[in-house]
Amino acid sequence: MLHLARYSSITPSDFERALGITVGFDSMFDRFLGEVERSESASGYPPYNIRKDEENIYTIEMAVAGFSKEDLEAELKEGILMVRSKPDQEEGEYLHRGIAKRAFSRSFTLSDDMIIKGADLINGMLTISFERIIPEEKKSRMIEIGEPTEPDLKEIN
Repeated sequence: MLHLARYSSITPSDFERALGITVGFDSMFDRFLGEVERSESASGYPPYNIRKDEENIYTIEMAVAGFSKEDLEAELKEGILMVRSKPDQEEGEYLHRGIAKRAFSRSFTLSDDMIIKGADLINGMLTISFERIIPEEKKSRMIEIGEPTEPDLKEIN
């Protein structure tokens, strides 16, 4: 359930009204509202940063110390990037286990114009690079304003 601050001017009914006046945005609202529900129950592990490197270049940094690339998987499905740890394969018998490999799953909702450029794991830091690709028809442009032409008048009998 979506919880908004007391002083917020946006209410859940505003989202419902917005769904009634938008065309083609239903999947965006579903993804957004689903992310809100997931974030309510999500832990803060692993910590992450989202960085804007250039105008259309972004990077997610995730601290995953103790994990190798074989222990991690990243999946992009229907605009949602899911980064998770694979189940831990126990090796040997531990008398004391103070360094735990916590299982985790972290998701990020991406806009439709984002593409993943790559992912690297260096010194316990997973970095995933993105680029926003804006099609020509969606880029800002000036619209020429012309003079009206004389309409063709038809005589009605």
